Amino acid sequence: MADIETSTVSEEGYACTSQVGEFDLQIDATDETGPNPNAALIATYASCYLPAFRVGGSQRGEEELGKVQIDATAELDDDDDIAAVAFDVHVEADLDDETATDIAERAEGICHVHSALREELHADISVYTGAF
Repeated sequence: MADIETSTVSEEGYACTSQVGEFDLQIDATDETGPNPNAALIATYASCYLPAFRVGGSQRGEEELGKVQIDATAELDDDDDIAAVAFDVHVEADLDDETATDIAERAEGICHVHSALREELHADISVYTGAF
């Protein structure tokens, strides 16, 4: 038995609805009824990395990171394939550079999406502390 099962349906056009557990996820290659697959992947990557960043903080003894926001960007190649990903991680807590870097590196090892992507698509991560 698989650990993850989804079902994706398209009645017509380029929009799909994926059933993921109890949730419906709308993805549309034309960005009309939902995000396109590349945008959804980048949002999923950031949504995985952010809680991993919090866990990395806890491992480092930084329990109170406050608000954390990731502004993610991706560059596409001529075939509209993702060529590069960058995360600007804004953290409310005022961390020193060494601590921020250590937490970011720990998060890379914890984030399952990061592990699933080929290495050249791993996000280029910048952390800005005392951000809010």
